[in-house]
Amino acid sequence: MKRTAAAAVSLCLAAVTAACGGGTDGAPGTTGAAGQPAGAVFTTIDALKPGIDANAPINPYNPKGNAFRGFNAEWLGWTKNHLTDPNLFYPGVARSWQIAPDQSSITLRLQPQGRWSDGRPITAEDVKFSIGVAYTQGGTAYALDPSAAGTASDITILDERTIKITQAAANPSSTFVRSVMETVIVPRHVWNSVLPADFWQRLKVAQSDAPGAGAARAGITALAEKVITFAPAKDVSAGPFVLKRVNPGEALLVKNTYFHNAAAVAADQVRILNYTGNEQVWNYLVAGRLDSAPFTAVPAGVMRRIARTPGNVVVRGFSPVSEGLAFNQSRKPYDNVHVRRALAHLIDRAQVTKVASPEGGTASVTTSGLHQRAAQAWLGGGAGGVGALEPYRHDPARAEAELRAAGMRKTEGRWTLPDGSPWKMTINVPASFSDWLAGAKAVTSQLNDAGIEAEVVTTADYPLYLEEMAAGKYDVGFWLVALGPAPYNIFQRLYGAQNGWKLFGGRLRHVPAGTEGNWMGGAETVEVAGEGRIDPGALAVRLNSAPEAEQRRIVSILARAANQDLPVIQLWDYVNTQVVNTTRFDGFPGDESDALRLTSGVWLQLGMIKRK
Repeated sequence: MKRTAAAAVSLCLAAVTAACGGGTDGAPGTTGAAGQPAGAVFTTIDALKPGIDANAPINPYNPKGNAFRGFNAEWLGWTKNHLTDPNLFYPGVARSWQIAPDQSSITLRLQPQGRWSDGRPITAEDVKFSIGVAYTQGGTAYALDPSAAGTASDITILDERTIKITQAAANPSSTFVRSVMETVIVPRHVWNSVLPADFWQRLKVAQSDAPGAGAARAGITALAEKVITFAPAKDVSAGPFVLKRVNPGEALLVKNTYFHNAAAVAADQVRILNYTGNEQVWNYLVAGRLDSAPFTAVPAGVMRRIARTPGNVVVRGFSPVSEGLAFNQSRKPYDNVHVRRALAHLIDRAQVTKVASPEGGTASVTTSGLHQRAAQAWLGGGAGGVGALEPYRHDPARAEAELRAAGMRKTEGRWTLPDGSPWKMTINVPASFSDWLAGAKAVTSQLNDAGIEAEVVTTADYPLYLEEMAAGKYDVGFWLVALGPAPYNIFQRLYGAQNGWKLFGGRLRHVPAGTEGNWMGGAETVEVAGEGRIDPGALAVRLNSAPEAEQRRIVSILARAANQDLPVIQLWDYVNTQVVNTTRFDGFPGDESDALRLTSGVWLQLGMIKRK
């Protein structure tokens, strides 16, 4: 993957200048408009916004909106990305919070000095209104279905700066608190027109089984487009910066002097540079233009050039994501587990990782559905934990035995299907994901050497890739797994909607392959040694509300199921490799810091980064 799912375009760019900042406002120590000192300028890119759109609104709900997380778009709190606990946060709009022991509610106390960039106080009314806006988008804690897991049922303002959000007791979720904390807060006095005056009455009906509930839900959902297209006349920010201007080359933000921690914010201005592909980011880094750059897939040779630039420092930390080769089990011969196991033994994961992600990945030890470090934390490293899983080491002899067990034939050095017809394996990847493409080519090279005719087929862009994958058009494709830290989120990647399990109205059902987005086509139940026949989708859903001890038991069962059944073959675990430049600022998060998965805007607002 290039950076995030959004960073889906790759193209080369002409060399960029080495000047830091550049433009009319200048670098630190230069003068800006009217000869005034520009102050400390922090330069970065936004991993969530490749291709800045100067015409987009200042709207965090708009996919291209000029609202930059941690800079001028603010959450209640910032997730610490713990290995196993999703409910640890840094302060944001909220200064502190109290979580009920059973996670049935969270009470938030806002920053006592919190103000919008126009000077008005940030209040509990703003938070409640922002929750209302979030309901128009649906999902997470703000699903309209009254039976959905982890839905916020009651929102109570306790005083001007204190608010309590309670989840519906009928179907609690362990991800409720995190979903609430990741609510983006918008100013009610600016956004007031996007919600009707009777919104909360409509919501109460929508969350019930009363007559008219369906119409109420439809009415709230219909507000989504109005929210997405809303275009404020100017930026009114709760974050440490305010958008001053934007053009096709960059967005310029200036310090919000009303921000509650403004005295600790080291930068006076922030430049967020436009980019449309990895190569452009590499050029920025080689030229020393960026004070920080979030994860970017970088070849080893380019990384050596980046590291030679004065001030550049490479930092690495945990990233709860793995890359996997996923199968459509409704297509032959991938419906046969012996074929999937044979492929796992034929693929040399270390070699694939060396080709695809030498600076940003480590070869997966095995397939479990978990990133290796998370697997150690959840399962333990002994013989009863990770050590009990089949490692699927590179072993052509075992692969041949598995293929013969599947009835496959080998004629003149080439493998065929059991009936003797040709077997041609196609691996689909989005063309713009440079590491996926390199990894897929490495896999097909290895398979061709082993007598399996294999080729890579590219899709123009990532949204189309996901659309065609969901429609079941691919036999095999690259797929992100192990998205932690919440175990429910981790195993939804293997045993969720993409594999046939649909949760609606509190009821779980398994739909046939090729319908309702079920492109993986796995069986509804699988046999797991020592456990008997299990329903992995039902167990994955149970992770949403189970206490920790039960979660650990379920994670162990599902890890063994994934290891035996191989709905995917995990290839590499991502390493969060970033580059910072200490020429102008220091105090950046170091190796293994839990802050590395947050934006540099969060680092600035928390006072981590210091001016040199």
